[in-house]
This record gives sequence, C-alpha cells and structure tokens, in this order.
Amino acid sequence: MTMVVSVEDLPVEKRSVLVRVDYNVPLRDGRIEDDTRIRASLQTLGYLRERGARTILLSHLGRPKGKVQKDLSLRPVARHLEGLLGEPVLFAETLEDAEEKVKHLQPGQVLLLENLRFHPEEEKNDPAFSRRLASLGEIFINDAFSVSHRAHASTVGIVQYGGLPCAAGFSLLKEVAALDRLLHPQRPFVAVVGGAKISDKLESLQALVDRVDGLLLGGAMANTFLLALGYELGDSLVEPEARGHAWDLLQKAYARDVRVVLPDDLVVAKAGDIRVVEAKAGVPAGYRALDIGPKTLEAYRQALQGAATVFWNGPLGLVEEEPFHEGSVGLARILAESSAFRVAGGGDSLALLRRFHLTHAVDHMSLGGGASLEYLRGDSLPGIQVLQRGKDGQP
Repeated sequence: MTMVVSVEDLPVEKRSVLVRVDYNVPLRDGRIEDDTRIRASLQTLGYLRERGARTILLSHLGRPKGKVQKDLSLRPVARHLEGLLGEPVLFAETLEDAEEKVKHLQPGQVLLLENLRFHPEEEKNDPAFSRRLASLGEIFINDAFSVSHRAHASTVGIVQYGGLPCAAGFSLLKEVAALDRLLHPQRPFVAVVGGAKISDKLESLQALVDRVDGLLLGGAMANTFLLALGYELGDSLVEPEARGHAWDLLQKAYARDVRVVLPDDLVVAKAGDIRVVEAKAGVPAGYRALDIGPKTLEAYRQALQGAATVFWNGPLGLVEEEPFHEGSVGLARILAESSAFRVAGGGDSLALLRRFHLTHAVDHMSLGGGASLEYLRGDSLPGIQVLQRGKDGQP
C-alpha cells in the first residue's frame, strides 16, 4: 500500500496551509457546468477551516500555455466555491496580490490564487517560482490526484525547492486507497477500456495485460484492434500505424491466458442512417463505427459475471451524440448489478455516469483519468512520491 502522510498528521491549527486542488472544471459563459472536482475538495477544506487554518488554494484551468487568458480565469470558480462553503472566498489575481492578501488572511478564511498556468514557470517546475509559491504558506497539502502525474511547481517544486512539510488531502487519500485495491486486486480482475485512440493508452494497456484476468475493449480504440484482425472499418476512426502494436498486445494477452473481448457487432452511421453490423462482416464504405452493438454488450455481461474487481476507463462509443451512448450506459447498468469492487476513471466515463444518474454503478469514481492509468502501470507519480518525504519535508 502506498504510504503518504495525511493532512490529519500535520499541525494545521491556525497555520497558513497551501492546498493544491484541481479546479480544472468545464466552463461555459462564465458558469461552471460540472463542479464534481470542486466538491471533491470540500472535506479537506472543511477540516482546515474547522481548525482555524488560513487556507491558500492553488489550481490551474485549461491550457493557457503560460499566458493570461480571461476566459480561463478561476474567478468564476471562486464565486462558485463561495456558494458551496457559505462563506466569502478571497481571490488573488497576481502573485503580488496573493503575497499581500496572505499577510491579512484570518483563521478560517480561504484564498484562491488565479490560474497557475498563466505562469510558464508552473509547468516547467521552475525553482524560483516554486519557492515563491512555498513562501505563501507554512504547510503544503496535495489534494489533487488528477495532476499528481505532473512534476509541476505546484505539485512537486513547492516541496522539492520550497521544503515545506507536506501531506495528502482526503480526496487524494481516497484515490490512492481505491487504486491500491486495483494494484492488489481480488480476482477475477477485469478491465474495460474504451476511448478514442490506442496510442494514448498503449503503455497502460500493456501493463493491464500483466495484471488482469479479462480485458474488454471498446470505443474507437477497439477499431484499431479489429483492423489488426483484418476487418474492414469503412470511415471509422482507426490508427493504421498502431495496428502492429494492437496485434502484439493481443498476442501477449493470449500468451498470458488473459481473455480479451473485442466487439462482435458495431453500431454504425452514415448521414443519419444508423444500423448494427457484424464486426466480421465489416463496416460498409462511408459508414463509421460509433458504438458497440447488443451482442457485444451481452458478451461483456458474460465476461463480467463473477468478477471480483472491475476497472473501467473510457467510453465505448461517441457518447456525446445520440444514440451512441447506449453501449456505455448498458455497461454501467451491468456494473450496477455486480458485487465486484468497481472503479471508473476518465472524464468522459464519469460525465456519462452523472448524466444518466448511474454513479451508484461504481464504488469509486477516479477524477484522474491519465493519472489513474499511470498509477496502475505501477509508475511512481511525482506528486505523490514527493509526499513521502513526510512531516518535516525531508526524504
């Protein structure tokens, strides 16, 4: 089990505490469309406020590439957080503004800094920038598992160069506990992996084959595996250059006696004409495969029977368009009936569970899609590794 210091192990009472949160939330016209990531931080914030800590929040939003972009400001997040806390949340537009406001921050108050990625030094893990951030507080808490695979100033440098005592917040601790159960699973262990591209997940798929008893592949990514088997895919999204990797992965799974389930049938579409075709028969010219078909869903059901542990990452179809969410929703309903320990990760999968009120279908919703896959590869995430330095900030 991954051992890190908990926020409960540090003397936070009436101290200035820097908290790395992940408030990278979807915004439209200045309004937050999904506040799951904000709500995930509330337990840690409540704990700190109850103990009179002066809380300074650090986050990013989007990919401004080191430049100020008004549409990626965290100010709307500060307003939304005020509503959740029922208390004012101070906001610092610049580091100079933050340094001044921290001087006057009172016990129990919360200050949110503007988007850290407005500073190019953040993603470069710049030592001077890291020390400047660290100077704002006395203790550092990482409560953002979803960015802990990035060695940035606000995840690593703040401890590496700033030397602050550090610990994990409650949200990060929950993530690690759930994913540790996948690293040491009850068996059978079945993974369901979807999404668009095999190239995005190739290393993770290779690692999963070493860990699982069954691997169910769907989404556009599965098209490349079907291509490797010689099937026609019409105008479907495929990665011909990854065909060899897909074939090698299937051979590795076969050698390890891992059951792989690929789509038997596909929901395909062309200019509004939607039909189900057999995968072996091929996708007709001009059509695109956009979801798994009913036979495939039934094969998934059978493969998941008796599973003790299930990990799901990535949708099985073009879930943002009707009616290509049906395979993913069907999978969620199968999982809802399962007695397995179930973890879902990846933004699209989680959004679908919330959209169709199926969050009860899993035991844990991992907010870190990329981070969770890297963690399951057995990789040491920089933002978690640095927390193992302990209470005094030393290795």
